Amino acid sequence: MKTMLRTTAMMLALVMSGSLLAQDCELTIDSNDQMKYDKDELTVSSECSEVTLTLTHSGRMSVEQMGHNWVLAESGDVQAIARDGISAGLENEYLKPGDERVIAATEQIGGGESTTITFSLEGLEPGGSYEFFCSFPGHVAMMRGDFIIE
Repeated sequence: MKTMLRTTAMMLALVMSGSLLAQDCELTIDSNDQMKYDKDELTVSSECSEVTLTLTHSGRMSVEQMGHNWVLAESGDVQAIARDGISAGLENEYLKPGDERVIAATEQIGGGESTTITFSLEGLEPGGSYEFFCSFPGHVAMMRGDFIIE
């Protein structure tokens, strides 16, 4: 009983200090030379006002050969964003400049590199239909997943 009370008190202290919630607002995801993310779903708390995401590329191929990024959009916009981004080229992260359908996006990275972004959840709805994907040409078919706000 004492152990349970102590554990409950510690959890309450973490929540009150924001430490527990801060962890819910920080995400990591890895990509590789096999055109895959290591996760097909990412979940954040609706209590987060901002999310910090770190993308790593554990492969060896260069950004020109097997670049990856992480792009967040409403599910219905993913294919069109990826299609429109092809002609934008690597210098624009394979995203059409100023594309308002893009909620957040990292830069393209190659093997052994990482990148981190922080973005706002303002205007995004818990339970909404959001997906993340890689905009490198052809990667959207295999590199995408659900972004869940709960």
